[in-house]
Amino acid sequence: MPDRTVALTSADRRGREVWLREVDDVADELNIDLRIGLTSVEVAARLSSGGPNTLDAAVQVPAWRKFLAQFVNPLVYLLFVAVVVSLVAWILDGSEGLPLEVIVIVGIMVLNAVLGFVQEARAEHAVAALQRMTAATATVLRDGREQRVSSDGVVVGDVLVLAEGDAVCADARLSEAASLQVAEASLTGESEAVLKDPAPISDGAALGDRVNMVFNGTAVTRGRGRAVITATGMNTEMGNVARLLGATEQQRTPLQDEVDRIGRMLGIAVVAIAIVVMGTILLTTNLQSASDFVEVLLIGVSLAVAAVPEGLPAVLSVVLALGVQRMAHRRAIVKKLSSVETLGSASVVCTDKTGTLTKNEMTIEKIVTGSGVIDVTGTGYLPIGQMYSDGRPVTEGALFDEACLVLLGGSLTNDATLHHATPGNSNGNEHWTIQGDPTEAAFLVAEAKAGLGAGRAARFVRVGEIPFTSERKLMTTVQTDADRQGNISIFTKGAPDVLLKLCTHEQVGGNIRPLTDDQRVAISKTVDELADLAFRTLAVAYRPLPHGQRPTDDEATENDLVYLGMVAIIDPPRPETKAAIAEARTAGVRTIMITGDHPRTAARIASDLGIIDTDRRTLIGADLDAMNDDELKDAIRTVSVFARVAPVHKLRIVNALQADQHIVAMTGDGVNDAPALKSADIGVAMGIAGTDVTKEAADMILADDNFATIVTAIREGRAILANIRKFLRFLLSSNLGEVFTMFFGVVLAGAIGLDAANETIAVPLLATQILWINVLTDTAPALAMGVDPPPDNIMQRQPRRLTDRVIDARMWLGIVWVGLVMAASTLAALDLRLTGGLLGGSGDIVQARTMAFTTLVLAQLFNAFNARSDTVSAFHNLFTNRLLWGAVALSATLQVAVVQLSVFNRPFGTTPMALHHWAISVTLASMVLWADEAKKLLLRKANPPRTRLEESNPKAGLLPN
Repeated sequence: MPDRTVALTSADRRGREVWLREVDDVADELNIDLRIGLTSVEVAARLSSGGPNTLDAAVQVPAWRKFLAQFVNPLVYLLFVAVVVSLVAWILDGSEGLPLEVIVIVGIMVLNAVLGFVQEARAEHAVAALQRMTAATATVLRDGREQRVSSDGVVVGDVLVLAEGDAVCADARLSEAASLQVAEASLTGESEAVLKDPAPISDGAALGDRVNMVFNGTAVTRGRGRAVITATGMNTEMGNVARLLGATEQQRTPLQDEVDRIGRMLGIAVVAIAIVVMGTILLTTNLQSASDFVEVLLIGVSLAVAAVPEGLPAVLSVVLALGVQRMAHRRAIVKKLSSVETLGSASVVCTDKTGTLTKNEMTIEKIVTGSGVIDVTGTGYLPIGQMYSDGRPVTEGALFDEACLVLLGGSLTNDATLHHATPGNSNGNEHWTIQGDPTEAAFLVAEAKAGLGAGRAARFVRVGEIPFTSERKLMTTVQTDADRQGNISIFTKGAPDVLLKLCTHEQVGGNIRPLTDDQRVAISKTVDELADLAFRTLAVAYRPLPHGQRPTDDEATENDLVYLGMVAIIDPPRPETKAAIAEARTAGVRTIMITGDHPRTAARIASDLGIIDTDRRTLIGADLDAMNDDELKDAIRTVSVFARVAPVHKLRIVNALQADQHIVAMTGDGVNDAPALKSADIGVAMGIAGTDVTKEAADMILADDNFATIVTAIREGRAILANIRKFLRFLLSSNLGEVFTMFFGVVLAGAIGLDAANETIAVPLLATQILWINVLTDTAPALAMGVDPPPDNIMQRQPRRLTDRVIDARMWLGIVWVGLVMAASTLAALDLRLTGGLLGGSGDIVQARTMAFTTLVLAQLFNAFNARSDTVSAFHNLFTNRLLWGAVALSATLQVAVVQLSVFNRPFGTTPMALHHWAISVTLASMVLWADEAKKLLLRKANPPRTRLEESNPKAGLLPN
């Protein structure tokens, strides 16, 4: 393996001084051509010698330590106590034979540890797979062309191509910068973005003053640039910081905290019950020897251990991890397991329009100039289409020339690229893709449809620019024009209402004439008409500079422009979005559109999708500026469309919704969306159009940029929460059944004939039997319940509030009810086989205990079907969960083996049962099912149909139409 340390140290030595020198000198030292970048062969060689561009991972905990960690648990400590107590009892009995009880308990402990180890490993693998899916990427110049590569694959000498929204993945020396600003707060603590300049700087500059450098872990907030990478991995400035950082404790989720609270509460309760049981035994039994006292202690410890579901944390982690994996398969990548809880509780989704509600395949369909209107055919990024005017093809004349000028100006003020993917797709059609903003790419596609674009790169060379920002709504480039002897022309595109204010003339045909007030009114009217048809409009203007004149490098350049015309761009709604919004509405989840588009366009799309009715008002950014926080809080209760908004408005809307007690999911793709995403309860980034900064701030990433995927993720989140409630209901009610069996068995020993069993200590179940029941029920059935299909009405319930308990009062009542019925059935089986008692029988204590033991196991298996719902019949969708049936079958088979096979009889205190005794056990165990069915029937009759939905939140949110 190559010596990575030597390679990185060499890179680091160069990297410490590169800001002092000209970038060409740095490039020469690194043996690269800034115009071409590295070749693929050079990249492979440098990656081999220098290693991947990653920070050193935390020291991996070896598998053996993870396995031993399974025993670091207060509940397992109780098992250790049980082992010691059993061993002492065996010694006091004369150490005859093998200490079978000790062997069984140790075997159960090891089995539990193995199960926990395997479950945690599966959860870790699931999360690791999701982290690989969300790996950061970077744009580099290689083999003379820009390529998008994984950030860990960049090497020293790569030419990094930077644009607004990119996360910087390595330390690099700038070679070009156009209004480039970088947020370096994560590294230097500087709150303001730093304006970058490629020029060398003097010696002694502090880290924050090295403005010709960009650093790993920072983010581009404005402009664009290029830089040559001088340090990667641990040799970067961020790597130096990483060396100083210790391990950070992982944040616990609210659900984990609540499960811990339940565990503590239940633990205290069962320890108290165990003490009462032991005290009752001591008071009601004439103990003969020290071993009898040890046996009583063993029973108490075993009861406490069995009553608490120690496998719950591992089962919870696995269920969450599996659910997150299912989300990933549906193109919703959840970065943290904790987000699943919040996602299932979302009551509002704030979403952008373009690319999320729509297809994000921006297409120019109309070009409007001073001479008329041209219709452009063809959709998407395939550059095939024609131009028509009044239904006739247009290939020449003044109108065609004006349209070509508009497309030329739009293509020159453009950072997108159009690529022909080869070979074609599976159906034989050509396949084209874009890199960059879809709106900008629409100009390139329309230009190609008009037969233009081939000579643009040879004629024009960009020598300056003023980048687009959401605040300015303009982009300007400065171009040298070979057809004008290298003189400079300025091209600007942007929102028509903004651009018109900067124009003094317009071009019609080959003539430039003053732009009159009447013409301005006519253009504005056309914009409104197109907006009413759901078109997005962009205007284009230019200004040719006289020979030898150069513009300023600021926004003062954008004046005295010549208006060329506008384009009408359409982005059709995704066909599945309307149904998704309707489903969200049924689920009590309100959809709010927040967009920078024209308000009429936004309202039209929102109306078509069912977000609003046509009579609903739309607010724009200026309206929000005029409102205080209380007024905005009132407005958001009835307004569901916000247009022409700036990033600060998105943040205010999110905060206002949260102040109104909503759980907010917020979508975004641009760097300016990051604050709102971070403030929202669930930040959702676009996986295709989203910037690295947005993905970093988000909790969830949409791999397909599709709103319907958000609704799918909410449905999955709700299903996960429902399944968590199911296996909590199952585990707790089953374990309470064991506690009640032991408690009432000891208290009622005289009534059921236990005290006449000729045993010094008469208990309904042995310690090993209790532990065995725990092994059977806390593993396979609980895990199978964690992947149960969601209830039919999962998206007909109101959102669960974060303040709601996972286990509410009604659920606790159901748990106690099942536990009592389970104990009654078990004690009835015991009484039926014991001589004496209420029911009378003819068997001995071993036979009676075996039948009670079997009845309790089978009752818990019946309870697995009960626990799938608190109100819906167990027979509804009875066979939809095949894994549950398999888990129940496996547990039942193991129980048969423990009873019928002689090798297990002595360790577990059992004896083979006849067929009719098995029938009695099954019948008594099934009483758990029938009793719970009766309870569910009463609950369904007690609740009116509107509120009969299981686990629903009765407080519906305000959902305007």
